[in-house]
Amino acid sequence: MSFLSEQLARVKPSPTVAMSQIARDLAAEGRDIIGLAAGEPDFDTPDNIKAAAIAAIHDGKTKYTAPDGIPELKAAICAKFERENGLRYTPAQVSVSTGGKQVLYNAFMATLNPGDEVIIPAPYWVSYPDMVLLGGGTPVVVETALATGFKLTPDALEAAITPRTKWFLFNSPSNPTGAGYSRDELEALTDVLMRHSHVWVMTDDMYEHLAFGDFSFCTPAQVEPGLYDRTLTCNGVSKAYAMTGWRIGYAAGPEPLIAAMRKVQSQSTTNPCSISQWAAVEALNGPQDFLATRCRAFEARRDLVVDMLNTAPGITCPLPEGAFYVYPSIEGCLGKTSSGGTRIDTDEDFAKALLEETGVAVVFGAAFGLSPHFRISYATSDDVLRDACGRIVAFCEGLVAE
Repeated sequence: MSFLSEQLARVKPSPTVAMSQIARDLAAEGRDIIGLAAGEPDFDTPDNIKAAAIAAIHDGKTKYTAPDGIPELKAAICAKFERENGLRYTPAQVSVSTGGKQVLYNAFMATLNPGDEVIIPAPYWVSYPDMVLLGGGTPVVVETALATGFKLTPDALEAAITPRTKWFLFNSPSNPTGAGYSRDELEALTDVLMRHSHVWVMTDDMYEHLAFGDFSFCTPAQVEPGLYDRTLTCNGVSKAYAMTGWRIGYAAGPEPLIAAMRKVQSQSTTNPCSISQWAAVEALNGPQDFLATRCRAFEARRDLVVDMLNTAPGITCPLPEGAFYVYPSIEGCLGKTSSGGTRIDTDEDFAKALLEETGVAVVFGAAFGLSPHFRISYATSDDVLRDACGRIVAFCEGLVAE
């Protein structure tokens, strides 16, 4: 009998973390590596937020806090939801965790029983299915397609719902595709959910402030008030405020669910970092004008990457509505051989050969549940992106059909 848990055997390590580590290892060996695997803004945390953290240290705010957040941060989160999303919550309806990932994990651990199903549109963030498995549930993956903008259709959602469905996990703008659902598209999905009162909704709104062009962000409980009492609206400060390492995520929902999540957290991390919580208070309450400036910078990078990749033979790259990712198809590259002698039969073959032969690290599409694609994070400088995309174009131009 294995010493390790059977539950853990169902779970795989994060492919995005693995690809980022391979890139770091190669760079440490002296290789010329461009890492586009990690979803992390290259912008620095704003100075006012850093100053709030330093002040918290000097003021001795370095002790344990309540398990799911200090009152000041919960108040700031309530104000944010009302100000930006038209959603009213009380502090008792708010949970603060060590990053957005722990928010989702706590919710699954608090609610899932064996046999419970969680509907997850694919492509999906790599951790979604594995967190469901760790919680004892069953991921029900529903594939989308490039032809529909990688968006789940109402008919596909309806077909996936069964009596065992407990959650529908919704992410817009999406990691890995950048796809964003319009209000009309979201209303069509919420109409389906209103017909199935046993299905709860978990939103991952982490990329809320990265919405481009005419796309306007909205979240399910905002679009359909009838879902308010069975929706967990999740967010965090990692992406918009460039605070990935500070590890603060948060969610709001019905009090019984929040209390159950608090119980899980009290027996795991106890509480999020006190200093990070005070920094997050300033992030949510302080100046917000820089968000639009950074969003415009990401939009320009999106356009640069999409334009360059669409010149590569065998690649089709759609234009995302938000986030800082593109998810190109490599269908036209399959069955060919690279100049280094690697036959490209899968998107994993493509990503590995690309890294080995050009030094560009991306994440293969199978990691996100939909092939043949790969994900690029364009959260880096224009110069780096031009260099990386130029290498990708040259790699594709070097592919030879057998």
